[in-house]
Amino acid sequence: MSATSKGKGWLIAVAVGVGVWLVQNGAENVTPPVPSAAEAFAAGPRAHTDAAADPLPPSAPLRLRIPDIRVDTPLMPLGLVKDGSLEVPPDGNRNLAGWYGDGTRPGAKGTAIVAGHVDNAKGPAVFYSLGALKKGHRIEVTRADGRTAVFTIDAIEVYEADAFPDKKVYGSKGRAELRVITCGGGFSQKTGYQGNVVAFAHLIGVRTAGQGA
Repeated sequence: MSATSKGKGWLIAVAVGVGVWLVQNGAENVTPPVPSAAEAFAAGPRAHTDAAADPLPPSAPLRLRIPDIRVDTPLMPLGLVKDGSLEVPPDGNRNLAGWYGDGTRPGAKGTAIVAGHVDNAKGPAVFYSLGALKKGHRIEVTRADGRTAVFTIDAIEVYEADAFPDKKVYGSKGRAELRVITCGGGFSQKTGYQGNVVAFAHLIGVRTAGQGA
């Protein structure tokens, strides 16, 4: 997954995962899940929207879990490279995601960004199933201060690369929010994935060490 800076500090996402594995195995049969229209913002909120919790003080994230798609990944900080694009986690490790280290820490006020591969040459990677998530599913981020920030998903949307809504994805609503991004959308054997899958979530609670789920 990569991103470039644009105006007002926005980042434009262009996800990693050129689909080498898909090309080798036949793209029609193994493409990753695509979010359904029911999970988009346009379909409206689910019946019982969870209230937002108060933001936490900043603290570096260490690990991210999404139980409904069996994701449990360490997090590494990502910076920007010379052309202004976001670094990406090493593609040789299929279970590794990264967070934008110069941005908001997950759980703190603002919009935190987590990015990871959908696949690599060996097969599905950490966020291969991101498009299968639904509103109300939980994302948990363990932080260096011993707290676990618990988020609920508000929507899952997919965008073509040339129509990525940077302000919508990265803008702050004055509360603690999280975006999890990978590549997705249409797939071309010549150019790879054509867009991004984005999970929108907000903070609903906090657990401390020793507390159960």
